[in-house]
Amino acid sequence: MKAPDRISDFTSDRTRTRFHTAYQRALPRLWPTAPRPRTVTTRYGEVVAYRFGAAHGTPVVLLPGAGGNALGWARYIPRLAAAHPVVALDLVGEPGAARQTAPIGTDRDAAACLAEALTALDAERAHLVGLSYGGWLALRHELHFPGRAASLTLLDPAGFGAVTGRFLLWVTAGGLASLTPRPVRRRLAGLLANATLREDALMGLIRASLAFRRRLPVAVPLTDDELASIATPTLLILGERSQMYDAASVAERVRRVMPAARVEIVPRAGHDLPVHSPELVADRIDAFLRGASGPRR
Repeated sequence: MKAPDRISDFTSDRTRTRFHTAYQRALPRLWPTAPRPRTVTTRYGEVVAYRFGAAHGTPVVLLPGAGGNALGWARYIPRLAAAHPVVALDLVGEPGAARQTAPIGTDRDAAACLAEALTALDAERAHLVGLSYGGWLALRHELHFPGRAASLTLLDPAGFGAVTGRFLLWVTAGGLASLTPRPVRRRLAGLLANATLREDALMGLIRASLAFRRRLPVAVPLTDDELASIATPTLLILGERSQMYDAASVAERVRRVMPAARVEIVPRAGHDLPVHSPELVADRIDAFLRGASGPRR
């Protein structure tokens, strides 16, 4: 496969324009006082960052899941930014304001792209908060750049088993449901156990992102040895009904190989955990960050 074919992008100029129009419309709805975006360049493309909260202190860097961007963290910004500097990222290879210019073919490439962006943003030492694929990326960053992160918060992260047909079906059903009229979509949210379908402010953006072709590495599962090597303070929050894996089994494994990690399973939540239980998740993140903040090792 030629390198340009491995660049994530929209299927056409028309779909790209449609997405960016939806993105600009969503910004003031989700962030009424959004800061000016900052673009930084990596070897793989341009990352776009939005900074909130205090100008000083160890920043909290928010990493979206696959197919997501910084706007998906809108509910969390006010709470976290009240006590911490917060940086929400549009990552290279995901639909957002970022732009990919070179292939990201391996987990090392993905980790290096994030590391370069954090350095350029003066956030090399940061609390990394990652959802799904973003959680896997935070783990891979820690494996390739050990000790740089101040802490890791992983929300129903990828990387704890192979992607299952059940999960792919759930993702596909959610994408199709997003195309239905609002009353139908909101009813389907309960049937599909996907609270994101009730997020009206995000729906235009989500529908437009369906035309994005993502060319990033598969979230290869981490081994026990890899997990055991991570000494950085870690919080793992799982949805009890996660469509990605059996949450109880993942929790047991992490407690066994990472005894210092904090693990919590949120009742009745699935892989839609951050949207299903935003207040609870924000509380847990904030409490963990206050405890994890401290001098560099």
